[in-house]
Amino acid sequence: MQPQAPTLLTRASDWARNSVTLKLLSIGILLLLLLIPSSMVESLITERAGNRDAATEEISAQWGGPQLLLGPVLVLPYTAVETLGTDDKRPTEVTRYLCLLPDTLSSTGTLEPERRHRGIYEAVVYRAKIRVQGVFQAPPLADLGVAPGAVRWSEAFVALGLSDLKGIRSGLRLRWDGQPRTFEPGLPNSDVLPRGSAPTVSTQVNTVVQERTRYSKAIADEEGNIPGAAANGLNALVPVPDEKTLTQRHSFVFDLDLNGSTGLLQAPLGRQTTLHLSAPWADPSFIGAFLPVQRTLNGQQFEADWRVFHLNRNYPQHWRTNEARPDVDASTFGVRLLVPVNEYQKTMRAAKYALLPLALTFLVFFFVEILNRRRIHPFQYLLVGLALVIFYVLLLALSEHLSFNAAYGVAALTIVGLVTAYAAASFRQRQPTAATAGVLALVYSFVFVVLQLQDYALLVGSIGLVVVLAVVMFLSRNINWYSPDEDQTPIKA
Repeated sequence: MQPQAPTLLTRASDWARNSVTLKLLSIGILLLLLLIPSSMVESLITERAGNRDAATEEISAQWGGPQLLLGPVLVLPYTAVETLGTDDKRPTEVTRYLCLLPDTLSSTGTLEPERRHRGIYEAVVYRAKIRVQGVFQAPPLADLGVAPGAVRWSEAFVALGLSDLKGIRSGLRLRWDGQPRTFEPGLPNSDVLPRGSAPTVSTQVNTVVQERTRYSKAIADEEGNIPGAAANGLNALVPVPDEKTLTQRHSFVFDLDLNGSTGLLQAPLGRQTTLHLSAPWADPSFIGAFLPVQRTLNGQQFEADWRVFHLNRNYPQHWRTNEARPDVDASTFGVRLLVPVNEYQKTMRAAKYALLPLALTFLVFFFVEILNRRRIHPFQYLLVGLALVIFYVLLLALSEHLSFNAAYGVAALTIVGLVTAYAAASFRQRQPTAATAGVLALVYSFVFVVLQLQDYALLVGSIGLVVVLAVVMFLSRNINWYSPDEDQTPIKA
């Protein structure tokens, strides 16, 4: 009796079971499917980083936010007759302000950083002690386009802007030509001080500031005054009784004691502006339009000196509030206190390499199937892939309580041990199991090295990928892709 010929269904089943092409296709589909939980992990990292930012903002809101020092500015109110946007087009008397910047502006300060915690999150705040001094010497009013008779000399004042007034820790007194003057909160006009932006904690703070600015502009009257609200600054009346006194040399000095967080900026409003800052902080980031002309970093603290001239910025030494308001944002400079390790940034960078351990581990399993003729079910691939994805969740959770390096080591050892144990139970052979463990250990070590690099990360990563491709080409050189069950050299136990 002759054997029965295999049916079409049987032949199709045998082809599906032995087809290398179908196996590679199924592995590729699994890799694509595993990118879904990988993207969910990245979303989780972003969410946790957002929680950290929210905690930092809450601490900053109570202690004092990022500080921008703007001023001082000598302000002269004057009466102008203008035709405003009314139907009858009649001339109307309005109050304008002539704003004069100092000839020299010198600031010297020290920052005392502190670490504050909200739950598991940490924020860097500081207490700043800054002495500001300089000289005003204004040109004749004829050069400024203002008639001396229009100036209300008794209302002359010095304006000082701070981005977060609640950070002021003690009374603020101005010494004008050696005579004490008291700063009071508020400014009579929103255009007296040009708007500046302090270093923000996150984009959420920027959004709030932009919304407040838009609201302020919407409710301002035709003269730029905001009903029921004062600009974010301080004012101190000073004795300037006439034009002759105005053009004389006037010295000023005051001491600031204020709380802040994240960073400190200053606007270079002087014809010559100098700033000296020091702090016991090992990781400063010098930000803004100008770098320090001199800096000292010794691993425990820093000192930095800036020098900026009026020619380095794009606004004049004086303006009137009916003119275009100068934009000082492009000229501010200062320092930001960096947190040495940002675990969320490093975890996100590690998650970007999620495809690498997945693909290489699946390649090991594939070669075990081909060379050792041991079938591995797609569900087994899926379990191993999920374990590799969970590595990043474990890394994220551990890095919130341990240093990033320690968290990475613990997470890598855990996942390598888990996958190796599963491979040992599935393969029941020492050499394929050792190959799986070795590949995973090498991959996680390689990713860790790349994470420590900045400028050379792309170079090292590219070289690593070339080496991986070369190894795969070498191992697959003798495989008979059309008849994988024939003429193979198995991996021995």
